[in-house]
Amino acid sequence: MTDPLRISAGEMTAEEILDALRDGRRVVVKTEVLGSEHTVTLRYDGDIFYCDTPTTLHQHEAVEEMDQCLRNQGYAAE
Repeated sequence: MTDPLRISAGEMTAEEILDALRDGRRVVVKTEVLGSEHTVTLRYDGDIFYCDTPTTLHQHEAVEEMDQCLRNQGYAAE
């Protein structure tokens, strides 16, 4: 298995993150929430995109939904 791609929130565009996910890479995003550092693991199994946060596992079936999640949560650069 390929090592995960580790980035900081805002370091890559949504399209770059989606490309990495579609290529089979897991993307680990370092982000800050309420003054604390957290990591979010993003992955794609070929059918469903997953956002594994410290508290919840979000699932997105459509690439458009995942793109919107990356932008809304601040994981992707503008």
